[in-house]
Amino acid sequence: MGNLLSRIKLVVGVLRELDAEYRSVKQRVQRSPGLPVNEPTVPFWTVPPEKLPIPTDDAAASAAVLPSHVDVVVIGSGITGVSCARTLLSKGPPGLRVLVLEARDVCSGATGRNGGHINPPLFHDYVQLKSEFRIDSAKRIIRFRRAHLSALREAVEATGALEYSQIRDVEKLDIYFDRDTFEEHVKALEVWRADMPEEAAGSRVFGGSEAVKMFQLSEKVVGVIASPGGAAHPYRIVTSIFADLLKKRRPDQLGLFTQTPCTGITPPSTGTSTTPFYTVQTPRGSTTARHIIHATNGWSSHLLPGLRGKIIPFRGLATAQRPGTGLSTPPAGSTRAHTFHTTPPGFDYLTQLPKHQDEGGGGGGGELVFGGGAVQRGRVLLSEVGVADDGGYDLDIASYVQGALPEYFGRANWGAEGAAVSAGAEEGVAWDGGRVKALWTGILGFSADLQPWVGRVPSVVSGRAAPSPSLTGVVSDKGVTRSIAAPGEWVSAGYSGEGMVHAWLCAHALAIMVLGVEEEESLRTWFPDEFRLTEKRWKGATLEGLMERI
Repeated sequence: MGNLLSRIKLVVGVLRELDAEYRSVKQRVQRSPGLPVNEPTVPFWTVPPEKLPIPTDDAAASAAVLPSHVDVVVIGSGITGVSCARTLLSKGPPGLRVLVLEARDVCSGATGRNGGHINPPLFHDYVQLKSEFRIDSAKRIIRFRRAHLSALREAVEATGALEYSQIRDVEKLDIYFDRDTFEEHVKALEVWRADMPEEAAGSRVFGGSEAVKMFQLSEKVVGVIASPGGAAHPYRIVTSIFADLLKKRRPDQLGLFTQTPCTGITPPSTGTSTTPFYTVQTPRGSTTARHIIHATNGWSSHLLPGLRGKIIPFRGLATAQRPGTGLSTPPAGSTRAHTFHTTPPGFDYLTQLPKHQDEGGGGGGGELVFGGGAVQRGRVLLSEVGVADDGGYDLDIASYVQGALPEYFGRANWGAEGAAVSAGAEEGVAWDGGRVKALWTGILGFSADLQPWVGRVPSVVSGRAAPSPSLTGVVSDKGVTRSIAAPGEWVSAGYSGEGMVHAWLCAHALAIMVLGVEEEESLRTWFPDEFRLTEKRWKGATLEGLMERI
């Protein structure tokens, strides 16, 4: 009896602890994430920083003056922000004026802090998507995700920065250490293959012993599913496209202001405001606009309070590590990307940068960009849920990520630790000299129903009235007035850790909505309606539902 009572007390204690942890998470996600912190961790991707044709030194930046009025303000300068700006300027009226505001430096949020993958969840999600939506919708979502690699390649190639951005085809390996998860995913692959044979044609299944030998993996691996995939340098994608846009457009057509957070939005003709437009406040002053696009992902609910609990900040951790000397790397760079599946729902991810020769004849690159660690022993570490501070990190997660790779590849395969290629600092940043060259965090935006939120923001979500629908006209350079959509606030966010296979085309679709050319661009034929922000969907998405699903 005493032993039984001890067990009951233990179970009750665990349940109390879990309940307290859950209540703490719920409190965090209902608070504003605030503005991005001033001193974030330094991501490996952003060194050295790109030199864009905008004021960056303190004197020039503080002297820069915001335009008094624009047609569209885009808040955020990551992949969502640059995609919106590009589409607005390429498909909008010639006189359209766009202003991009960034709280810190260009691409300093989640895009510049991710793992470099362009690998969409395919068979992994297909069965669930098919169950939750219609089969046609499931197929459209999968095709939408798969379209991102070619869309990004095309956009960067147009700037002449294809090689610089490191966009490349890779063999994507899903590596399994849990047999039940492996068998479940093999069955899911067969369902997907039956429904979408053309898209699934490149996927192959390998048993444990074959996979261990072929891919240089730990002997604990029980199987691998290999599929076509992609990888890239995300920071260079964004900065190359911004550089091209700024070069080709007049300052009155496109403005990009860094270190300029949006601190508030005033609706038309309220309080002291007498303008018929939105008034956007920043530390540099204010500007008025017909449209406001929120491209801030995990920080979206700071200015859109109705999205608290709908788009949930989640702090992820990534590293750049030097590979062990036993691992082979193709001379032209890595041709593989890895996802390591441990106890469900946990997985960690890895890409390897291409190698290069520097001017002095030495080598560089080849770093392993490895992240994850948020799920350990089958349990999500809730301490990172609702956290929007990328200036710190969780010690348990950091320890896990810094030590996992030799176990995943097998210590015999890993070999001795790789040595630092060069000593000292690069652009003022001193990289660590051991296995882990750099460690940083980034803020993801998890959707409460796991689908992105894209579209016009209802007033019940923003808490603000929109300008009059009559204010649609944009005057072109030749004096011709062309109508775009009725004024309003818009959002593209909540990519749930899969921004590189959602954000670019979600933002492209959003810009098409803002321009009012959905029919001309056949939006409904390729953009999933399930991603649209509607009041019905907004009311039904809850934190409790998300917790049940993960």
